[in-house]
Amino acid sequence: MRKSIFTFILLCLGTYIKAQGFNAHFCDSTLRLNYIFAGDASNYNIFVDELNLEPRWYGRRKHLNELPLKGNGQITVTDYMTNEIIYKHSFSTLFQEWIATAEAKHTGKSFENVFLVPFPKNKIRVKVELYDYHNRIVAQATHIVNPQDILIRRIGFRNVTPYTTIHAAGDTTNCINIAYVAEGYTMEQMDDYINDAKTATDALFSHEPFKSMRDKFNIVAVRSVSEDSGTSEPANNIWRKTALDSHFDTFYSDRYLTTLHLKKLHDLLAGVPYEHIIILVNTDKYGGGGIYNSYNLSYTKGKYFKPVVVHEFGHSFGGLGDEYDYGNDDPMYFSDTEPWEPNLTTKHDFRDKWENLVEEGKAGFVEGGGYQSKGVFRGVENCRMKTNDVPEFCVVCRQALTRLIRFYTE
Repeated sequence: MRKSIFTFILLCLGTYIKAQGFNAHFCDSTLRLNYIFAGDASNYNIFVDELNLEPRWYGRRKHLNELPLKGNGQITVTDYMTNEIIYKHSFSTLFQEWIATAEAKHTGKSFENVFLVPFPKNKIRVKVELYDYHNRIVAQATHIVNPQDILIRRIGFRNVTPYTTIHAAGDTTNCINIAYVAEGYTMEQMDDYINDAKTATDALFSHEPFKSMRDKFNIVAVRSVSEDSGTSEPANNIWRKTALDSHFDTFYSDRYLTTLHLKKLHDLLAGVPYEHIIILVNTDKYGGGGIYNSYNLSYTKGKYFKPVVVHEFGHSFGGLGDEYDYGNDDPMYFSDTEPWEPNLTTKHDFRDKWENLVEEGKAGFVEGGGYQSKGVFRGVENCRMKTNDVPEFCVVCRQALTRLIRFYTE
């Protein structure tokens, strides 16, 4: 007979957790929060969609009520009885990018969003906030989660998508868990996909600080099978049936490769050791995309595969901003607001960024970044976050990534 969620909670209360403070509030399992973010350029809404219980927790077990980066949105989990903040998480979303587009000025749309938090032992209050480009709250929702709720769906306890370990962490109980997901690979192409996953891993670990901190990462490759090979290209009227229904031409930008189906993505990952996601797309058309603490995608069949997958991971894992400028339309950064991205500044509030590197003469202020030619500054002239032709992350990005890895694991 299948155990009830209440029985599962009683069992997990006794689970031994090494990280100090974690077992006071959480079980060694995951609460998956599904939301719908909807609206247009002037109206923003957050709706709870579905709650899921997954077998294990693969996120951080330390610094639970802290954030390394602010992001464009935040989740705050508080104990219902004491109002103590017991977990925080930050993120960015496609929805927030979309509301800045011309289409959002006359059309409303909805976007799926999925977030993972450790499964609570007791009733909690969850608050979700979205911010605009001036760091103002534009949408907020609060809801109560009772861990004994019979409508919390159990997922990932059986029929787990097959996966292969690509790189094992030195300590799998205290590491950063990454999952590759196959997109546009048929069953016959799974060996090719595994080879692409190994190539992406080699590319990642050829860059500092990942190279010297590789034992902090655990990486698996999920064998998600697509009916068709490749991905959709709307501009060319090419539509393919793939595991995640990804496509180019996101927001009518030719090279912007994304998927809108985040629930399907996380369904494929249920029961897999993961927190961060890299989607490998079986196409030779150049493109990709990366969203902080959500996912990134990269094409795999071109000469820039390696630099692109590393660059996009810089976005999705590191929260790094693009350091290039290609026009000043629809600006995302303003002089009255400091970017939360650790490698960009408007000089509005430069604290805790790379001032130490300026003092040491290793970095400075180079104008141009965040797609804007004026008013936004990066630390050095060239970097992996600026161009594919530069082989390394710059000293500013390396420092930011090192700080983030230590936040998760030390």
